[in-house]
Amino acid sequence: MWLLLALLSALFAALTSILAKIGIDGVDSTLATAIRTVVVLFMSWGMVFAANSQNGLGEISKRSWIFLILSGLATGASWLCYYKALQLGDASKVVPIDKLSVVITLVLAFVFLHEQFTWKSALGSVLIAAGTLLMVV
Repeated sequence: MWLLLALLSALFAALTSILAKIGIDGVDSTLATAIRTVVVLFMSWGMVFAANSQNGLGEISKRSWIFLILSGLATGASWLCYYKALQLGDASKVVPIDKLSVVITLVLAFVFLHEQFTWKSALGSVLIAAGTLLMVV
């Protein structure tokens, strides 16, 4: 199931890039990011209530709150930068650079989460970086 969800995530992320590039034409990128964020906010809380998950709100630890808030701030910063980059550049160049987050995530997961970094991870990271370089140069 996780594989299907990951593939759907990739599909929706691709659609996000194309729809955003079309949608920001003539719109300030910061305003566009705020509009997108409001939509995501309503959609997320709608899913919480549809799944009846709101009862778990009080059970979230202080540590989890801190890291979820930090994650939200990082997401906001990422979206603001992404939308401005999309507004200024070609989607076919901005998106591959944005996807370098895969490589950065692997390194950060190794350093901070002590996850395994195998020769396959290293090779994959090198190939992603090389592919990105090929697409944007």
